[in-house]
Amino acid sequence: MKVYVMLADGFEEIEAITVVDVLRRGEAETTMVSIKSDKFVLGAHNILIVADTTIEEIEIMPEDMIVIPGGGKGVQKLSESKTLQSLLRKHQEQKGMLAAICAGPTIPGKMGFYNGVKATCYPGCEEELEGAIISNNDVVVDKNFITSKGPANSLGFAYTLLSLIKGEEISEEIQKGMLFI
Repeated sequence: MKVYVMLADGFEEIEAITVVDVLRRGEAETTMVSIKSDKFVLGAHNILIVADTTIEEIEIMPEDMIVIPGGGKGVQKLSESKTLQSLLRKHQEQKGMLAAICAGPTIPGKMGFYNGVKATCYPGCEEELEGAIISNNDVVVDKNFITSKGPANSLGFAYTLLSLIKGEEISEEIQKGMLFI
């Protein structure tokens, strides 16, 4: 299983980089993907990130996970990407794992993926999770979807992803090493 973290200019840095950091500590193969033609992506707080690759260069398998971080402008740009929309539809048809945090869940929400699925998001974005059963929990796992509220929940979100990918024991080991527990 590989993990692909989708990045567009305006992404929320703490949500994307925390996930990448925790998953790589747990030795989950994690790739930062720019949806642009180049690898340079500017975060919401003017932190420049060099992605590992671009969206045109990846091939996602059904067993892989896609992660969508938040950040208002970043989510807007991600939602406008026809390439990402196509990739998400194919991944959903194959029941691939899809994780999203903050405003990120609005992308699969607007695409109708959450019909009857429990999900959470940044407060005020709930109406865009079409068909979802809205949860007030910080992190929600239902079927092949993992959603989380926002920046303050980034570590919990990342540890949940690591648990799903590598198992609870590895996740707890990383949490202890990072002084989380």
